[in-house]
Amino acid sequence: MNRLNKIFINTVIHSFLIFVGLICIFPLLWMLASALKTQQTVFKDMSLLVNSPCWSNFYIAWTKGNFSMYFFNSVLYALSVVFGIVFISSLAAYAFSRLKFPGKNFIFYMFLAAMMIPLPGSFVPLYVLLVKLGLANTRTGYIFSMINVGLALSIYLLKTFFDKLPRDLEDSARIDGCGRLRIWWNVALPMAKPAIAVVTIFNTLNVWNEYILALIILQSKSIMPLQKGLMVFQGAHFTEYPVLMAGITITIIPIVFIYLFMQKFIIKGLTAEVLLG
Repeated sequence: MNRLNKIFINTVIHSFLIFVGLICIFPLLWMLASALKTQQTVFKDMSLLVNSPCWSNFYIAWTKGNFSMYFFNSVLYALSVVFGIVFISSLAAYAFSRLKFPGKNFIFYMFLAAMMIPLPGSFVPLYVLLVKLGLANTRTGYIFSMINVGLALSIYLLKTFFDKLPRDLEDSARIDGCGRLRIWWNVALPMAKPAIAVVTIFNTLNVWNEYILALIILQSKSIMPLQKGLMVFQGAHFTEYPVLMAGITITIIPIVFIYLFMQKFIIKGLTAEVLLG
């Protein structure tokens, strides 16, 4: 009887999870199906299976919609911002975890307090600062701003991980003559790969989907990321819904593949946190 109850409970749980999964996947399937339809059939044919797919919608979005330029910008921003965040936050987190210096706790708590400030609350001073530095409407200004946005949480996550790492290997490296930077590079970073993977995935998603800050800082079309470029494209082609859906599909496909490829690292990072805790 207990075995039957267990089978029944597992069946109900898995059925519910499958149902929730289908609900989450349905908008993506609808978007892809709409991207393969024509302007005449997009409102008439409600099926998810397209008999005669119109692949030219992707070509129009990529060329006439300048999505190739927006895509390049988003890739550039994502790579630059994530590299900057991982580099700076790992150094800062290791310093907060291992070094002793005046005001360490106060500075760290200031980083934590920064996470409680909503991003729109910093728009005015941030924009004024970028204008005075001559970085408004530039790729450099946007990259620096996005690095600043992701630093506080990344430092907190990495410091928490570094605090739980055993110090034996670091002591051995110090005996062999390694300095602080060499210990950080050769010992701390390799051991913190799961946490770094979580920070990388989180910030990649954040940069790729960011829209509001780009709307404030960037005005030139040539340096717009995908999300802001999509809104410009929508304004230019507001009646061509299949082409618009093709453009949205282009923005979503890369991040879906990145998440599917990197999801195992999220599990490893969470597992490592539990084991070290």
